Amino acid sequence: MTHVLVVGGAGYIGSHMVLALDRAGYRVTVLDDLSKGHREAVLAGRLVVGGLGDAALLDRLFAADAPAAVMHFAAFIEVGESVRDPARYYRNNFAATQVLLDALRAHGVDAFIFSSTAAIFGEPEAVPIDEDHPKRPINPYGRSKWMVEQLLEDYDQAYGLRAVALRYFNAAGADPQGRIGERHDPETHLIPLVLQAASGRREAITVFGEDYDTPDGTCIRDYIHVEDLCQAHLLALEHLLAGGGSRRYNLGNGAGYSVREVIDTARRVTGRDIPERRGARRPGDPARLVADATRITRELGWAPRYPALEDIVAHAWAWERRLAERHAFPAPRRSR
Repeated sequence: MTHVLVVGGAGYIGSHMVLALDRAGYRVTVLDDLSKGHREAVLAGRLVVGGLGDAALLDRLFAADAPAAVMHFAAFIEVGESVRDPARYYRNNFAATQVLLDALRAHGVDAFIFSSTAAIFGEPEAVPIDEDHPKRPINPYGRSKWMVEQLLEDYDQAYGLRAVALRYFNAAGADPQGRIGERHDPETHLIPLVLQAASGRREAITVFGEDYDTPDGTCIRDYIHVEDLCQAHLLALEHLLAGGGSRRYNLGNGAGYSVREVIDTARRVTGRDIPERRGARRPGDPARLVADATRITRELGWAPRYPALEDIVAHAWAWERRLAERHAFPAPRRSR
């Protein structure tokens, strides 16, 4: 069985990736310091508790059982926090990642898959956004990810370390069987916030701005099911294990949904009345962020299995109900 190390495998996307790798017949080791992840979310493989920047731990892990490939999901992701505390983001997202890459080099591992982000593009000049769009990140989170992509390019040219960087737009949804799902603290993503308002774990959902240049005045984003993200990672892994070279791919459905469409879809899926609040625009929120994923479709044959917003919300809602029951929140009133 081919051995894959999943760094950050106890987090939201990483834990789904561990399940996908296990289903595909890979042997998995998870490295996670559990600062953001959850031990109980690791449903397959072996969990090692520790950080990606711990050089001594990485050396022991690789010396004992070097993986054929490494997947990295252990970045900090909160844009606002990155502005307030950039040192924390550059230390974890960039400096610690370099420690990890040096461990790969030292032990002869030359296949690496990196969880990147649409935040590397900054304010979009054209929509949908393809891989060649200018990279002008506007916050430390986006800059830290773009710095890693540049580091990967340099390490490939100098050391032959091949990497696939997958640039997510808006990861959403949950395991279709309801075993794991999104559980950030604090939660900043729209779909789980809307569903928390539906379940009663949150009083209301705030709509930040209703005067954008979009059909209904609210921001449009490209939501991609977490299972479809995992499938893209599996294809990237197969590409590298077959000897393929480094690649950079945007990942999205290519069809954006507005904040209003997400809320209305959640009302239909849940049958619940979801209270709303009006808020002012947030600085740096573009009107539209939609991916052009043509390249990964053409080169690796990737195609989303769950492109419909209804499916994404339904799977996330099944998970949210589990969380709400666990916290014993009263059921809110249903829509009429």
